[in-house]
Amino acid sequence: MTAPTARPARSAPLTGLRVLDLATLFAGPIAATMLGDFGAEVIKVEHPTRPDPSRGHGPSKDGVGLWWKLLGRNKRAITLDLSKPGGRTALLRLAATADVIVENFRPGTLERWDLGWDELSAVNPRLVLARVTGFGQFGPYAHRPGFGTLAEAMSGFAAMTGEPDAPPTLPPFGLADSIAGLATAYAVMTALAARERTGEGQVVDMAIIEPMLMVLGPQPLWFDQLGHVQPRTGNRSQNNAPRNTYRTADGTWVAVSTSAQSVAERVMRLVGRPELIEEPWFATGADRARHADVLDEAVGSWIARHTRAEVLAAFEEAQAAVAPVQDVRDVMTDPQYRALDTITTVDDPELGPLRMQNVLFRLSATPGAIRWAGRPHGADTEEVLTELGLTPADVKELREEGVV
Repeated sequence: MTAPTARPARSAPLTGLRVLDLATLFAGPIAATMLGDFGAEVIKVEHPTRPDPSRGHGPSKDGVGLWWKLLGRNKRAITLDLSKPGGRTALLRLAATADVIVENFRPGTLERWDLGWDELSAVNPRLVLARVTGFGQFGPYAHRPGFGTLAEAMSGFAAMTGEPDAPPTLPPFGLADSIAGLATAYAVMTALAARERTGEGQVVDMAIIEPMLMVLGPQPLWFDQLGHVQPRTGNRSQNNAPRNTYRTADGTWVAVSTSAQSVAERVMRLVGRPELIEEPWFATGADRARHADVLDEAVGSWIARHTRAEVLAAFEEAQAAVAPVQDVRDVMTDPQYRALDTITTVDDPELGPLRMQNVLFRLSATPGAIRWAGRPHGADTEEVLTELGLTPADVKELREEGVV
């Protein structure tokens, strides 16, 4: 397969940035994908015989892993065994040309290969090294294997998720990894902004357990000041009501939120229970939450008598907040997602047209783009290494040594 010819548009904001993605499963590679979507040249470095496990995660088509097509988009794919001298030398040559390296080896692994910060910064003082691990680079858990599931458990997310009388619930997808990936992309851009002032790179230490805790809001503050521990409440909220999922007459589900007082009042009028607005406890979200049984009965019984289409139309006319509970089949045809081009089509030489999530946000002057989907394992090794000045004979020797 020939190498991709598409290159970042000149208007892409990260054009000229070179990123080495040494990471696997999933936070580090997600961060590199976010950078690549907005023009960075991302070089994915994988072991010659142990590729990124995401290539084999989930369903595949014609032997090609589909998750990788998303995670590996806009990346050139090369192989290097970093534990061997030839691989170390090649990586140092790449690092000298790079702006960012993203890695997620256990702390001490790069140092064991003589590829730690001292060696990398010596060949490139402007380098930003993003180190993404389960627990960070130091502390009592630093050397444990860490995955997003552990962050979802440790952070308090699982403890507060699920029904009150049911076990703690973990998400059925990589929530903590995805949040950490977004946070890492932000951290990298922050470090690059600092480099513009200082002229020097630095190390980003990203522990997956920390972004997950951050997005849970004021849990530590509430406990510190009040000893408050948020319990599992299912789909209900302690801060407002009605807030739940409700079954419609045609057997589908909708979600209702009333975070604003005015919306809560509109919902009560819509469902024919305006007298509840006059109750003293209706005046604040927290007080409404303490009367969620009453409000859920009022809203749920009304919704149960109407089809989903009728519910959505009525709520829209009343300017009340509602959304259908959709699975991926609905997402693929949703008119709002279509208008935003959230699910876009990418032409792939292996599998043909692919539909996947578009770049994360829209910029009016310097938009991002998907230039190609995930490439085959090691597809660009020879091209990238020859760009560094290695001859075909050098590359052949590395292949014979098992380095690439």
